[in-house]
Amino acid sequence: MRALILPFLFAGTMLMAQTIDRTKPPETPPIPSFKMPPVHETRLPNGLTIVLVEDARFPLVSVRLSFQGGSKFDPHDLPGLSSMVAGLLTQGTTTRSFRDLAEELTSLGASLSGHTSPDVFTLGGSVLAENTAKFLDLVADVALNANFPENEVALRKQNAKQTLLAQRSQPAFLANEKYDALVFGSHPYSFVSATMESLDDMDRKSVVQFRDTFLVPNNAVLLLVGQLPPQAETLKLIRDRFGSWKEKPVPAAPAKDFPESKRQLVLVDRPGSVQADIHIGRLAATRTDPDYYPLVVGNVILGGGASSRLFLDVREKKGLAYDAHSELDRRKDAGVFTAVTQVRNEETGHGVEAVLDNLTQMAKAPVTAAELSDVKNYISGSFLISLETQASLTDQIELVHTMGLPKDYLEMFTTRVRSVEPDQIQAAAEKYLDPAKATIVVVGDAGQIEKSLEKFGPVQVEKAK
Repeated sequence: MRALILPFLFAGTMLMAQTIDRTKPPETPPIPSFKMPPVHETRLPNGLTIVLVEDARFPLVSVRLSFQGGSKFDPHDLPGLSSMVAGLLTQGTTTRSFRDLAEELTSLGASLSGHTSPDVFTLGGSVLAENTAKFLDLVADVALNANFPENEVALRKQNAKQTLLAQRSQPAFLANEKYDALVFGSHPYSFVSATMESLDDMDRKSVVQFRDTFLVPNNAVLLLVGQLPPQAETLKLIRDRFGSWKEKPVPAAPAKDFPESKRQLVLVDRPGSVQADIHIGRLAATRTDPDYYPLVVGNVILGGGASSRLFLDVREKKGLAYDAHSELDRRKDAGVFTAVTQVRNEETGHGVEAVLDNLTQMAKAPVTAAELSDVKNYISGSFLISLETQASLTDQIELVHTMGLPKDYLEMFTTRVRSVEPDQIQAAAEKYLDPAKATIVVVGDAGQIEKSLEKFGPVQVEKAK
C-alpha cells in the first residue's frame, strides 16, 4: 500500500512546483478592518468615566485608571514630578505596606504600576479574571490611599538622580533635550525629564499635592478589558470601590502655545565625541488633523525601517551611518516629525545634507506606487497584529479615551491608511518636511564639526550641561 501511495505524493509535489511562479512574491491578501468587541460606557455621579470591553480570548482582565495628569501638568519649577508620583504610587497605602501590596498582587496573579506620558498619568495592570474583584480592591486602595512614605520618596529621588546622570552622559539624550526645547518653546512639552534642581526640591508634600490635584474621579477614565463578570455585577464592583471618591475642580491644561517652526541650527558641544548625533524636524500634525494619515504613511516611506528611503540612502548607498530613521511623535496637543542619524565627525556635513535632501525629495515628487502599496500593507498589518494581545488592545482603547479621538478611530485606522494617495503625502511633506523650516540639532565635538555645519546657516554653539 505504501508503495502505491508514494508515487502519487511525488507526482502531486512536482505538479505544485510547476504551478508556482517563484519569481514573484505571493500576493498580499486583503487586510480587514479591526472590529471592536462589545463596549459599554457609563459615568458615576462623581464624574468617573467607566469603559467596559468584553474580550473573552484570554482568562485575563486588564485595567487602566487614566488621568489627564501627564508631565505637561508638572509645575514649571518641578519638571519630573508626575513621573515621581507614578513611581511612588504603589509603594504603600494607609492600609497596606509595599510588601503587603506586592504579596497580594502575587497571590492574585496580578501586576500593578504607575506610568506617566506627556499627556496622561496611568495606574494600570492585569489580573486573572477570577480575581477581578480582589484586584479592584487594590487598584482603588492605591489610587485613593497611597501614602508616599518619606523613606521611599528619598530613595526614589536618589535613584532618579543616578538615572539622570547616566542619561546626561548619552549624546542622544542631550539631542532630544535640546531639540524638544527648541521645537516646543515655553510649553511644558519642552521638558524631557526632571533636573537635578527639581529633584532636590521635590518632597512628600509636593508629591501628595500633585496626587490630590490631578488623581480625582472627574479627571479619570477607568477601563476594564477582558473576561468580565456580568455587566451589572462589574458596575456594582466599581461603584462599591470608587463611588465614594470625592470629585474636585481640576486645573485647565496648559495653553497650546507653540513657537512658529523656523530654520535654526544648534550645536551642543560635547568635547571628545567621535561622532555627531543629528536630529532634524519640526512640529507636525496631531491624530485629529486631516494631514495625519498622509504623514503617517509618508513617515514610514521616508524613515520607517530597513527598506525606507533614509536607511537605503544614508546607510546602504552612502555608508554614512549605521542607522538613519524618522519618527512621528504624536501627543494630544502637538505632533513632532524628526529625522535621526549618527555619523562620524568627518561626515557630519554630509550626514545633515543627506537627511535634508531626502526631506526635499519627499515634497518634490510623488512616492512610487510600489512604495505606497508596501507601506500601506505594512502599517495596516502591524496595527492589526498589535491588537492581538489584550494589553495592546487595552492601551489602544485607553488612547482613544484619553486623547480625545473619534470613537471609530481603531475600527477606521486601516481604512484611512489605505485611502492615502501620493498627492496627499506630497502635500503633507511640503507642509511638514520643508528643510527651510526645520530645526537642526547636532550633538558632538564642536572643535571637530562646527565648520562643516556653517554651510547650512548660522550655527549656535552651546555647551553640554
